[in-house]
Amino acid sequence: MNSCLYECHVMHARFAPRAHRFLYRIFLFAIDLDELEALPRQLTWFSVGRRNLYSFRDADFLPTGEKLHNAAHATRDASPAIANRKSQIANLKSRVVAHAARHGVDVAGGRIVLVTLPRVLGYLFNPVSFYFCHDRSGAPACAIAEVTNTFKEMKPYFLGPESLTASSPIAPHPTPGGSAAAAFRLRVPKNFYVSPYSDVDVAFDFTLRTPGDRLSIQIDDYVGPERTLTTTLTGPRRALTSARLAWFTLKYPLISLRIIALIHWHALRLWLKRVPWFAKAARPEAQRDLYRPHHSLQPSDAA
Repeated sequence: MNSCLYECHVMHARFAPRAHRFLYRIFLFAIDLDELEALPRQLTWFSVGRRNLYSFRDADFLPTGEKLHNAAHATRDASPAIANRKSQIANLKSRVVAHAARHGVDVAGGRIVLVTLPRVLGYLFNPVSFYFCHDRSGAPACAIAEVTNTFKEMKPYFLGPESLTASSPIAPHPTPGGSAAAAFRLRVPKNFYVSPYSDVDVAFDFTLRTPGDRLSIQIDDYVGPERTLTTTLTGPRRALTSARLAWFTLKYPLISLRIIALIHWHALRLWLKRVPWFAKAARPEAQRDLYRPHHSLQPSDAA
């Protein structure tokens, strides 16, 4: 199978206005979307569309058939009736292909790998999921970083062919086919409320290396020219088997709940360090191009 697991270290380091750093371990699925329907026949603890220890639901990801809140381009919005039909008809891979096509990239017939966590005992929380898209020839074509905040709002960031680089600060890792991993690099305005300790008008700087023998991802926050925060996600590839899933369940119990608990624990520690705090409702107009908006943003829709 192309699908696998990655056993990762997650590192957050904040440089300003107060230093704060922490490191923890998780594991992630890397799912070849062409293999999605076949995986439940090979894995005891994984299901698609029904309950299990790990369950994958198509509607949990990239809801491009839904209304886009505060869209930069109104033509990207769909009417509710059309949105509902699209959400019912198009599967996830079709939505990814269509999303790439709207950005001028053709990945139809190519391989798409989603790095994420599915639902764990029915509970879902992914701070960020990554789509690595290849064209028909197998060459890297684009990537998508799908960021989700604790309000369950979701915003995809598209990294097209222009962001593809031949080299990166970290040495590339070989892919399963033996070639060097490509890296997508892009700095883009965030315009999204991710943390109360980062304003919505900072920039995300993405470095997404195509997964191979290792996963290697870095996301930095910039306020103007100053890097204020870095997050890295790195770790080796592991086989996706029922035995490995059982072992990881024991090694990383209730992993989704642990992730969201750690987010709130470190938010408390930042508050105790008197790091300036930004209310979500303070700048609704600056939160753009996101799906499933929280009720705190609804007044801007009415305006």
